[in-house]
Amino acid sequence: MRHTLPIAPQFYVTAPQACPYLDGRMERKLFTALQGEHAQKLNDTLSKQGFRRSQNVLYRPSCAECSACLSARIRVADFTPSRTQRRVLRRNAHLRRNATSPWATEDQYALFRRYLDHRHADGGMADMDIFEFAAMIEETPIRSRVIEYTRPAGPGERGRPLSAVCLTDVFDDGLSMVYSFYDPDLIGNSLGTFLILDHVEIAREAGLPYVYLGYWVPGSRKMGYKSGFTALEIYKGGQWIDIGDPMDHRTELHPLSVDPIAEQVARIALPETRGSSE
Repeated sequence: MRHTLPIAPQFYVTAPQACPYLDGRMERKLFTALQGEHAQKLNDTLSKQGFRRSQNVLYRPSCAECSACLSARIRVADFTPSRTQRRVLRRNAHLRRNATSPWATEDQYALFRRYLDHRHADGGMADMDIFEFAAMIEETPIRSRVIEYTRPAGPGERGRPLSAVCLTDVFDDGLSMVYSFYDPDLIGNSLGTFLILDHVEIAREAGLPYVYLGYWVPGSRKMGYKSGFTALEIYKGGQWIDIGDPMDHRTELHPLSVDPIAEQVARIALPETRGSSE
């Protein structure tokens, strides 16, 4: 007879290390491998529960004394750009979008290095070489795209130079902005905001309801910009809710807000796959 069986990945926890978002706190991640014929289904299902992809791994924060990191996504149908965001769109109207397969190029890496050197020189990716960069882009077992943005050539330039790049995953219900970087000389153009706005438009064109932005962290200046987008939802308490007033979520820094790892894993809903038995 035919029946369904859940996909049963193994979950692990990383060793604690310094949190990149909140000073004086320690970070720990719950993770599982993303591989095999059911990788896309597993990715789609766990991403709806606050997980993110890094190459062939799915993870979400599972810190011992903090649950501040909240997965965030924009409801495409309800999103309306602010006056400032409309100016960002006009300022970058000269950029041309090109969606390609997940294949790393030397031009991408050159832009990536310039971005890191100017914006994140002391970050975790600061020492990433071209081979590690290629792995970040190319090692994906699911539907992924590299979306490039080019500008008209300036004096002495040829072709259309790269201005920004985003590695984007395609879910059954939306787009996930895995990692993006841009020309640091164009910081005045607010390219980070523009990439999000353009992904909302891509999702709208494709009929996808959400754009996943990664984690929003109350109390972190580095992640605070995400709360400036309308129709923003966060994954909290096992469900997606409207963010409301960002100040209402500062209690997530309290250690009693954290459930034991075993309870967290037990509540993870897994996708099902067709199976058979006699």
